Amino acid sequence: MTAFDSATTLTHMLETRQTSALEMLDECLARIERIDADTNALCWLDAEGAREQAASITEAPDERRPLLGIPMTVKEAYDLAGSPTTWGVDAFADNIASTDSVVVERLKRAGAVVFGKTNVSVMLGDIQSYNRIYGTTNNPWNLAHTPGGSSGGSGAALAAGLSVLEMGSDIGGSIRTPAHYCGVFGHKPTWALVPSRGHGLPYMVSEPDIAVVGPMARSAFDLESMLGVLAHPDALASAVRYELPTLAGRSLGDLRVAVWSNDEVAPVTREIAGRVERVAQVFRDAGATVDDEARPVRSAHSHDVYHRLLFAFIGAGEGTDEEYEARRRKAAALAAGDNSERALELRASTMDHRTWLGLNSERDRLRWAWRAFFQDYDIVLAPQTATPAMVHDHRPFSERTIDVDGATQPYWQQIFWAGLPGIAHLPSTVIPTGPGDAGLPIGVQIIGPAYGDLVTIQCAQLLEREGFAFAAPPAYAG
Repeated sequence: MTAFDSATTLTHMLETRQTSALEMLDECLARIERIDADTNALCWLDAEGAREQAASITEAPDERRPLLGIPMTVKEAYDLAGSPTTWGVDAFADNIASTDSVVVERLKRAGAVVFGKTNVSVMLGDIQSYNRIYGTTNNPWNLAHTPGGSSGGSGAALAAGLSVLEMGSDIGGSIRTPAHYCGVFGHKPTWALVPSRGHGLPYMVSEPDIAVVGPMARSAFDLESMLGVLAHPDALASAVRYELPTLAGRSLGDLRVAVWSNDEVAPVTREIAGRVERVAQVFRDAGATVDDEARPVRSAHSHDVYHRLLFAFIGAGEGTDEEYEARRRKAAALAAGDNSERALELRASTMDHRTWLGLNSERDRLRWAWRAFFQDYDIVLAPQTATPAMVHDHRPFSERTIDVDGATQPYWQQIFWAGLPGIAHLPSTVIPTGPGDAGLPIGVQIIGPAYGDLVTIQCAQLLEREGFAFAAPPAYAG
């Protein structure tokens, strides 16, 4: 057994009695004690309770409990009874969960040993992970760089071998960007495929717009195992059953692949685009149909709808009534021709319901366009962000920029790539492609049709077998 074994490998070892649940957990706990002072990935730990649970496990995993004995952590944003759920917000520093979220319930029922929680961005609202309650999480590949956000603690914990499996969440790339930055696998499910109840602060009850909850791991095979545990309707939809399509034995050469390696709305570095092309070449070499020109939607229109509905959702739940009213007055006072980013965000975060309904209709047009597109294509390959992991930058958002091959780009422009499948409720799986020139990992996302979650995950499995697999960060590989 090694610190970087996949859950799939460890399950086999448990079945054949080569290791035990307690031995696996103790390996994670020992690495946390040795390494996490550097990474600060974990923000809450129940070592004693977890060791007690692991020591009591004597059976082998089975169909009923496929994750039996596997030690794992979850993003701080999930309710886990007895632990704080703060979302990095000072006002909720003392908010201790009394029950488990539906995701944690399902993981525990499947036998997983959930032993800790991992760090997040404030209100889960950043591509980096830091807050005043828990501090800053660092990327195990280079501590001067962010592991991403808001599931940055999740990505760092997996990459450093501190946990075997993780649960993140994603509205603007918060699963996929940490997977890309940390060199692990992450899956953003079809919207509402996995219920998010219990992933929230006390006032949050409804399924959130755009946002999803989903698994992260060091192998695409682990993603499929977790999705099998998680992808079931919540109690309010008790009569619903999902039958997710699969690749059904198809190989890489049998697939129809669209390649979207760059876009003028959010340009990426040559290195990032090159990694998308490298993955596409594997499909070409296998005999697949690969198209570099096919596009289901106009990128600028898609991003506009995503950007405005994203800020409509964020703005509606942000701050006090008085703060909301102050934003509404500022939006009303804007000049008609002011189309600055700040003006667009003010209007979006205070829009009336009629405007929202119009944008929601535009979203459904995008969804139908994607559906028609996926009659002719199986997947789309695309970047996740414009660059590899950035150096920590905690300045105000308005002051942050990124360097894209010498061109300065606004910080948030790159979430176009997260929003492309996000606004259309589509699944997306990020795979690692190895480190780039600066020694930092680069991921590529595989976008599929609605409810094609197993299609994108199984594509990732085929590519993992071709060498697009997890590699440990050199400084923590031992």
